[in-house]
Amino acid sequence: MIKLLSGNEAFARGAWEAGVTVASAYPGTPSTEILEAVVNYKQDIYCEWAPNEKVAFEVGAAAAMAGARSIVTMKHVGLNVAADPLMTLAYLGVKGGFVAIVADDPGMHSSQNEQDTRNYAKFAKIPIFEPSSSQEAKDVIVYAMDISEKYETPVIVRSTTRVSHSRSLVECRDRREPNEVGFEKDPPRWVPVPLWARPMRVKVEERLQKLRQAASASEWNRIEMRDTKLGIIAAGITYQYVREVWPEASVLKLTFSYPFPDELIREFAAKVDNILVVEELDDLLEQHILAMGIDCLGRDFVPGIGELSPTRLAAVRAAYEEGKPAQNKFEPDTDLPGRPPVLCAGCPHRGVFYALAREKAVVTGDIGCYSLGTFKPLNALDIILCMGGGISMAHGIDKAKNPKPVVGIVGDSTFFHSGITGLLNIGYNKGNSTLIVADNRTTAMTGHQDHPGTGKTLMGEPTTEASIAEFGKACGIKRIRELNPYDLPEAMKIVKEEIAADEPSLIISKGPCVLKEKLAIGGIHEVIEENCKECGMCLKLGCPAIEGGSGKPKVNPLLCVGCNMCGQVCKFNAIVSKEDS
Repeated sequence: MIKLLSGNEAFARGAWEAGVTVASAYPGTPSTEILEAVVNYKQDIYCEWAPNEKVAFEVGAAAAMAGARSIVTMKHVGLNVAADPLMTLAYLGVKGGFVAIVADDPGMHSSQNEQDTRNYAKFAKIPIFEPSSSQEAKDVIVYAMDISEKYETPVIVRSTTRVSHSRSLVECRDRREPNEVGFEKDPPRWVPVPLWARPMRVKVEERLQKLRQAASASEWNRIEMRDTKLGIIAAGITYQYVREVWPEASVLKLTFSYPFPDELIREFAAKVDNILVVEELDDLLEQHILAMGIDCLGRDFVPGIGELSPTRLAAVRAAYEEGKPAQNKFEPDTDLPGRPPVLCAGCPHRGVFYALAREKAVVTGDIGCYSLGTFKPLNALDIILCMGGGISMAHGIDKAKNPKPVVGIVGDSTFFHSGITGLLNIGYNKGNSTLIVADNRTTAMTGHQDHPGTGKTLMGEPTTEASIAEFGKACGIKRIRELNPYDLPEAMKIVKEEIAADEPSLIISKGPCVLKEKLAIGGIHEVIEENCKECGMCLKLGCPAIEGGSGKPKVNPLLCVGCNMCGQVCKFNAIVSKEDS
């Protein structure tokens, strides 16, 4: 059976075919769709959204310790959150197959940084696979499970945005039988206290040597001989680009890319006159080959910043053939018009940021839709660091005795991800920050996934709806208030009062994501031109439904959802609902 699948859909199919029975993840582009596809196999695979990547990793790891085959999925920055259990799971190993599918985002299409997940595989001394197509994405999961079970090791499968989101034909197969599950009590194997961790450390090195030999012998790594003047070494999506730009060159294609297949690299090097290493982001492979005493070129020509593409590699080829190393600098695309990101028309976060922008406070934020509160005309957000950091950073600035008050803001999904511990820290260590949870009842930025506060599981079952207010109380916060972000006078009043309070406070701004609910809040608005004084106050909301420029503003009826924030900021009663006019 042949299907047209994206890379993420193929990963999910591969998990099903491999006999996986447990899958856990926290959503993050470009990995989100993997679990959304796994849920189509929920009759065979238990799958869940975890509160964060560390929890997802621990769930999957424990399932594999009990003998089940499991996958966990996350984006590259999510692996930072899960790095703690990863490093020790490398020592403990697994019984059933365990694969962490980690999607990197070269070019930062939807991420706060670029990271090369291969570094984590090397750091943890575990194998990594890099598929280059949807077919390989599916098939490699089955193979990676076998490697995981044979060598009793966790395995990383590294995807990138292009692999995850590109579609191609995939030949599908039947599902194989899942493992029998039964945890066996064996403390010397499963408990890494120093007495038992020291021999585990030795076994990690012994396993790494065996895996290096396995990588050299693996059918997933292959030499494609053509013209011997140039040999190119590539893995993952870069292999596809290389085949397009250098169709005549010999290629060493790596899919089982770490541990580095030294024997195969030496064999390839002996067959070609020159070697060019084409790798996206870091130059791990190039540095390793040079350390082996094999001459090669790479970073002098291949950019290490941003996403590669056939177009960029065509420029690399021209520079290589001219013998003029290219300057490895990042040049953003300039052939597209600038489009500043804005909150959606009717987004409830707009009311909170409008209120915050009128206060003289430092505002620390987080990763999510509310990061858009940084931009003009709202200008409300001052710092963003990482998931959950919006709360913790507010405490840090507060304790540094910053002269201005501090407000930390996170979303509801991010609150459950890792904001709770920051709030607990504020309650415990007597902080004095104002914290806002912008609760829009979903994980909006990644595509409306459920989380512990929505009362619904990934598998569609109703469940406990975690209360942000109750968590606040449990963390020791006594001042807890809710506000309606569509009521601007109330929002500004509450924000002002809580910032002035001489104790920590938690504000919960409750308003559903209009993009998810697809419901109009009120009647479509319009501008009464004879009342409009062109003061520009309505434009300060940054609502994409209000079209300004020269002359009097207009309300785009195709975008307006009737939230009436514009009507509230207009002092001249010039913006009203059509139903009222």
